[in-house]
Amino acid sequence: MDLFEYQARDLFESHQIPVLAGAVASTAEEAESAASRIGGKVVVKAQVKVGGRGKAGGVKLAENPADTKEKATAILGMDIKGHIVKKVMIAQAAPIESEYYLAILLDRANRNFLVMASVAGGMEIEEVAHKTPEKLARVGIDPNIGINKSKAIEIVKGGQFPSDVVDQVAEVLIKLWDAFVKEDATLMEINPLVKTADGKIIALDGKVTLDDNSSFRHPDHEKLVDHSATNPLEALAKEKDLNYVKLDGQVGIIGNGAGLVMSTLDVVAYAGEKYGVKPANFLDIGGGASAEVMANGLSIILGDSDVKSVFVNVFGGITACDAVANGIVQALQILGSKATKPIVVRLDGNNVELGRKILNDANHPLVQQLETMDGAAAKAAELAAK
Repeated sequence: MDLFEYQARDLFESHQIPVLAGAVASTAEEAESAASRIGGKVVVKAQVKVGGRGKAGGVKLAENPADTKEKATAILGMDIKGHIVKKVMIAQAAPIESEYYLAILLDRANRNFLVMASVAGGMEIEEVAHKTPEKLARVGIDPNIGINKSKAIEIVKGGQFPSDVVDQVAEVLIKLWDAFVKEDATLMEINPLVKTADGKIIALDGKVTLDDNSSFRHPDHEKLVDHSATNPLEALAKEKDLNYVKLDGQVGIIGNGAGLVMSTLDVVAYAGEKYGVKPANFLDIGGGASAEVMANGLSIILGDSDVKSVFVNVFGGITACDAVANGIVQALQILGSKATKPIVVRLDGNNVELGRKILNDANHPLVQQLETMDGAAAKAAELAAK
């Protein structure tokens, strides 16, 4: 789960990472009120989960509360790379002397955690790594040891930070690691980490990604979820404990196992080139899916108005083909006349003959069975184009 900047700021503050005063506002009036409370000059910042908001006009300096209201009015409702601005953060302005970079992330390639620190902040870290790699420290962290004071100082010095800020930045890094671990994050980035004119080190902007798989340990994370941006079908799938991602195509996809589903997306995309259609979703019912799980998945896909046909591609292993077939029959019985979209089914593996027999005996007019994945994908694409 990616957080908005204001949420990252609040999370940093809760872990004693130094931040400037700030508040979130959904209206221009709320922005004006927040500016009055903060006092002095403020920065009005669009809250969107995408980069480039500064260039798009989504970050503006305001001189006073009235100016803040005017700037917030201009920013709220903006479309920044397809993201509509619904909230702004009102942040205290501060004179900046230097900008640095600090981040901790999950290093999947090396199955470890990685700290990156650089004296060159305020720009894309990829640019720093390419143009001035000597200014970027990349240090793997053993989670059993973590980051103590000496390790933090070693990392900060490796990032070529000036000697007068090494101790302060090291303290921030220690607190960032503490927050990273306690919040079960996969990314915590401060960019820029700034030195103000009075010598203070402040986290000016931040990105945080939390591990959804750890949500059972963090009931407080639920309040961070942006429900307004959640697709209703994805929300329903989450309630049913289904691994579903909405895409922008017309052929609904159901499979068992992420690898098979990804392969199915590929063959449907290839077959769809002839008919001008694409996969409409990713839906993995899992390796041990029951008839009920199959029925829930099919109901969700048939509820997608963009879907014109459905391709069910199952290789029976732990999930037997007869359970899948029973789930299809069950879902169609529940939906009744609401089910109007053709369903192409390809079954193979455990109990395949029984599964095919169940579907043949049901003889539902919407269901067609094919024996090969390529043939079934082509048929589903053809039906979606009609």
